Amino acid sequence: MARIFSQTFGVAGAIIEKDGKILLVRETKETAKGQWNHPAGWIEVGENPIEAVKREVEEETGFQFIPTHILGVYSLFRKELRKKFNITPHPIKIIFIGNISKEKVGKLHNDVSETKWFSPEEIDKMDKNTLRDLDIKKMVKDYFADKQYPLELLSHTVSE
Repeated sequence: MARIFSQTFGVAGAIIEKDGKILLVRETKETAKGQWNHPAGWIEVGENPIEAVKREVEEETGFQFIPTHILGVYSLFRKELRKKFNITPHPIKIIFIGNISKEKVGKLHNDVSETKWFSPEEIDKMDKNTLRDLDIKKMVKDYFADKQYPLELLSHTVSE
């Protein structure tokens, strides 16, 4: 499906922590080439956001992901891309926290070149050239401040 940046769009993503470090993925897409990001992606039309985050985490990290809570809902208006790519994305991100499988179950999708664990301090020192979206710093701070909401906060209805 074509991606259209003329209106807000839904993203499902995850902040994944292990031993005090956060898992990030290195992007290969033109708009974020070489930058680090949390596992995340567009919610497909009709897709339950919980299923979307499971799919995105597995595609971008190789790990299965079981969401346990919602970290928060974040709105990011990316004006800086207007000049460079003639787009102005405005994702509304539903960010989940949860558990990953002990071993990778798949290989990385072609829009990710590698995964790596970072300390919160390393992420906080990243700038807009290194970190795809600076709102990730807020997500990491929220995670370590123990912010979380029950999955039941999210309701997904399919109307026939």
